[in-house]
This record gives sequence, C-alpha cells and structure tokens, in this order.
Amino acid sequence: MSGGGARPAHLDLAPAVRAAGTVRLPGSKSISNRALLLAALSRGETSLRGVLESDDTARMLDALCTLGVAWTRTGTGEYTVQGADGAFPVRAAELFLGNAGTAFRPLTAALALAGGTYRLSGVPRMHERPIGDLVDALRALGADVGYLGRDGYPPLEIRPAGALGDAATVRGDVSSQFLSALLMALPLAGQRVAVQVAGELVSKPYVEITLDLMRRFGVVLERDGWQRFAVPAAAAYRSPGRLDVEGDASSASYFLAAGAVGGGPVRVEGVDASSIQGDVRFVEVLRAMGADVTFGTGWIEVRGRAPLRPIDLDLNHIPDAAMTAAVLALFADGPSTIRNVANWRVKETDRLAAMAAELRKVGARVEEGPDFLRVEPPAKLVPATIDTYDDHRMAMCFSLVALGGVAVRINDPQCVAKTFPDYFQVFAGLVSA
Repeated sequence: MSGGGARPAHLDLAPAVRAAGTVRLPGSKSISNRALLLAALSRGETSLRGVLESDDTARMLDALCTLGVAWTRTGTGEYTVQGADGAFPVRAAELFLGNAGTAFRPLTAALALAGGTYRLSGVPRMHERPIGDLVDALRALGADVGYLGRDGYPPLEIRPAGALGDAATVRGDVSSQFLSALLMALPLAGQRVAVQVAGELVSKPYVEITLDLMRRFGVVLERDGWQRFAVPAAAAYRSPGRLDVEGDASSASYFLAAGAVGGGPVRVEGVDASSIQGDVRFVEVLRAMGADVTFGTGWIEVRGRAPLRPIDLDLNHIPDAAMTAAVLALFADGPSTIRNVANWRVKETDRLAAMAAELRKVGARVEEGPDFLRVEPPAKLVPATIDTYDDHRMAMCFSLVALGGVAVRINDPQCVAKTFPDYFQVFAGLVSA
C-alpha cells in the first residue's frame, strides 16, 4: 500500500475471527503538524523524531518549504527544522494543502498575522469544509482574509494586516481546530491578545495538545477554563532542541478494537497512559464494552472476545476514535448509541451520514440523528463493499468488520495514506481465520 503506481480501486479483506500481535504506531498526525509549524515559527533549530510520514504532513512540509523555512529529513520520521523566528522568509506565495485540515487551519491563522500576501487552496472537499468561524475571529483581530469562492469556505486570500486589536472571539462548537489555529498564531501578533470562546468547546483534548506543545516551545498562555485564553505581550516561540512525537492514539484505536473483538492480546507501542492525546481515552470505551486493558511504559494491550457489551456514551472528547466505537457496536449483544458527535459532519466527509450508510450495508439497523448514531447489530454480519469517501478513518475502522468472519471489500484503500500508508499490511499481520 505504501509503494508507487496506480491507486488501487479496492482491497478485499478475507474473513477473520482472531487478532493478536504487536504494532508499532506511526506518529500522531495532530502532534506532527503542530510541531512542524511551531518549529518553523521558533527561534533556533529543532530536531523532531517520530513525525508521521503521510499526505497531511507532506502538505505541511511542502508549505513550509514554499514559505522559505529550511528543513531536512535526516531519517524515517526524523526532521531538522531551522526556525524562522516568527517571520516567514517568503512574503508572497500560493499554497495547495490538499484535504489536510491540520495544515490548512493553522497556516491560515499564522499567515494572517505574518504580514504577507498568500493564497491557500485544497481539494474540492476542503473547499466544502467550513472555515468562516476562524476567518471571522482573524478579521475581528484586524487580519485581512478574503474568500476566493463561497463565503465561509476555502480557498482564501490573505493580505498584510493593518493594526491588530487585542481581543478576538471564536466559536468553539464546530471544530476545535479553529481555536487551536488561532492560539498557535497569536505569538506572532507581538502584543497581548485575549481570545474568548463562544459556546461549548468541542474536542477539548485536541486543544490540550495545542497548549502542551506551545508550552514545549516556550509559550505559556493564561487561561480561564475553556472560555478565555490570553497570550502575553512578550510571547515568542523558542526551540526545545528536540521533540519526540508520540504514536497516533487515533490509529491505535483500530488495533485495540481488534484485540477486543478477536481475543488478543494486541499490543500497541508508542502511546501509553501518559499520552497528551485525548484519543487514548478510547480504552474507556473498550472497558465499558467488557474488554481487558493493560498499560505499560510506552504501550497499551487489550484482550477481549465478542460479543461485547452495548454502550450509550457521549464521545465528543474523542471524535476520531468514536468512529471505531461505532463499528465495534456491530459486535455487541444489543444496540449502542454514540452521542454528541455533530462535528463528524465537518470532517474529511460527513462522517455521520457516511457511517450510517456503510453500517447498514453490513446488516445493522442504524438511526442517524443530528449529533448521534444508534447502531443495532445484526444477528449475522453481511459481506459488503464499503465506500470510503476519500476518508482514511472510514477505510481503517471498517476493516474491523472482517473480524466478524465475513469478507469485506474496501473501496479506494489508498486513502489511508493521509495518516497511515501501511495500515492494511499491518492489520493483515494481526488477524487470522
């Protein structure tokens, strides 16, 4: 799956019932792209280890190169970034960012405060993903950001800002990436700036990742819970010298789930109980469904056996891993409900609609609500062809259906290159008939 050549139309997964083994996780996408940007904005040279090798990080690296930031790849997942000390050397550029939200949103905010002229665009799906709340916040601060197409959506044009204000408000109930992007950019303002969050903030653990990494790069924000943040006037990023990227906790969910369904033990290496990633709390879902979870230094291990117990949980704090929970519901002995995941609709695809459609294909009865999914598992899973909607997480989570002893065809399997190019080889190494 990681080689070149034509993009395969589909991949057939054979029926399986067992899963056991050990997986070394790829680096976290959320940490990798944040760390690359903060290293670029810092004073000094930063050595990053364990960076995810994927489409999303490739978009960020290409953008930084276009913006004049020097970096070198010193090994697999190892990069040395020469910090630009808060000012991108290139003051006018056009950036194509694919469907990489973790690159598009933070770069929009950083470039809006960088004093240059830039155009940002992506694939058609990126132009359907809302960015108006971030743009509104940047404009309120004094940035000059315009839409090149439909209002509220990319592509964007950014021009040099005038005098900046000292306060901004950003909505928190659509995507936490808007707040994260704004916070990471604020040290470029060169003055104290306060940010008020309007409404309930979704996906709080992803903002915790942002705050943790900003601290590692020398910027500590003042905060009042989840409603108000402020960057000090003298804030500036400084290289920590070296930073090790954790394994991807969202990707861990598929293998941990496989251990819960297929007996195990399945161990994932690269993440543990001390992780700064919210998706490590997916283990709470596994325990609620009856699986045994063990932690060690740098690893998590799961054992279990279907049928699992049904769940009714608010999973707003782990929206990516919540998709894995929805597929696990197929292996429960009663109906399960995944709640408070309205932000699924503004991801790589409308994940609420997509999950409902594909779960029905394998025999489940599904109720799709505005912010919830109720899944009633079938007495017996049905072999099916799964559409993936150019969404890596759709492809990966539906691979678990094969553990129900049925053949599964995954359309456009190469979409996993967004975060885990070798996913299907690794998965095949764990499962057996």
